[in-house]
Amino acid sequence: MNSTISKIKGIFNLLKHIDIDQISKISQKVDLPKLMNQFSKLDENQIKGLTKMLDSSGKKKELPPINGDFYELHMKLTDEQRAIQLKVREFMEKEAKPLVNDYWLHDDFPHELIPKFKKLNLCGVTYEGYGCPNLPFLMEGVIAMEIARVDASLATFFGVQSGLSMGSIYICGSEEQKQKYLPAMQQFDLIGAFGLTEPEVGSGAAGGLTTTCKKVEGGWILNGQKKWIGNATFADVTVIWARDLDDNQVKGFIVEKGTPGFEVEKIKGKMALRIVQNGLITMEDCFVADSQKMEHANSFKDTAKVLQMTRAGVAWMATGCARGAYESALNYTRKRKQFGKPIASFQLVQGHLVEMLSNLTAMQTLVFRLSEMQDAGILKDEHASLAKVFCSLRTRDVVAQAREVMGGNGILLEHDVARFVADAEAIYSYEGTKEINSLIVGRSITGMSAFV
Repeated sequence: MNSTISKIKGIFNLLKHIDIDQISKISQKVDLPKLMNQFSKLDENQIKGLTKMLDSSGKKKELPPINGDFYELHMKLTDEQRAIQLKVREFMEKEAKPLVNDYWLHDDFPHELIPKFKKLNLCGVTYEGYGCPNLPFLMEGVIAMEIARVDASLATFFGVQSGLSMGSIYICGSEEQKQKYLPAMQQFDLIGAFGLTEPEVGSGAAGGLTTTCKKVEGGWILNGQKKWIGNATFADVTVIWARDLDDNQVKGFIVEKGTPGFEVEKIKGKMALRIVQNGLITMEDCFVADSQKMEHANSFKDTAKVLQMTRAGVAWMATGCARGAYESALNYTRKRKQFGKPIASFQLVQGHLVEMLSNLTAMQTLVFRLSEMQDAGILKDEHASLAKVFCSLRTRDVVAQAREVMGGNGILLEHDVARFVADAEAIYSYEGTKEINSLIVGRSITGMSAFV
């Protein structure tokens, strides 16, 4: 009798918490007696799991932060170096990111960013004196990666200014030339360009420059063309490499804007690095004074010193491009919903994301070691060439998968990845093609040159 009364009381208490209208609606959708029978057969753990799944009153699950540095390589940096990295990241996120898609679309350069680059006070990253920071090569790479993580065009602009043009003067210039140009270039008061590649001479620059120089009274006469020269359309000073007609050796010159016989035409119609203002330079009987010839630029070996110093930066730039694409894609897949849940929850999408992260992590560990070798003074051409080959290849893979997981939206500029896809193609080719860099590494490991 007591048991029956207890059951009746339990039913009465249960009825007080049941909405009869809801029960009626549920019974119209399912076989309620059958459902109740099945529920009664569940064990305690099964009921707890089902209750947890159905409980919508719990806190929303907090997702992990989006971080392309999966192996936490930033922990290898000092506190000062980490602060510089984060300063550059904040600058790029806050000042550059809102602008780049529009400027990229219109094939134009955001000149309003130049004074803001000046405030960073990081140009001429590794040089000693002349107002330069004198940081390790590792930090030059980290800075290149952080800029390219938002936009590879701006990383190219910075690399030409800080690396190739300033580097040429720093390595090959006289003390007078360094004092005249480097402090102003470090502050972006003078913009630099680097003229080596020619319309008919790309990979073969070491042995076949067609731009010539001829010694005359008081100076030199330059004739020829240079193509794909970044920053050329608005550069104040351009480093020009030319073959001496008298001794057939390569010489280097600093040509200032407005020099008679020196003309620049913007290259239009590019599908990559569209913010970079590439120019076709034409020199017709262009006279430069003796004071403008770089004192220590007297053969292609001197040119190669500049290229070796800066080539590691291209691998870092590729890594930054890949990181930007991966992080953009991860962010998108966590927000984009299909079939009622984020596409990041699907197995195939997670497979793509993990493969992208694997490539990115391999690239990051490689370039960190590359710069450590450069700081230790043991970096060789083949080391930089291997990094350029691997990182530019893997970047292509990463940006392609980033576009793939975004579906049709992956081709829209507003999601950034389309820009990374296009820019990766330029990074793949410039500063030494895969084929040329592969031959440099191949010669190193076999002891046999396959160059023809």
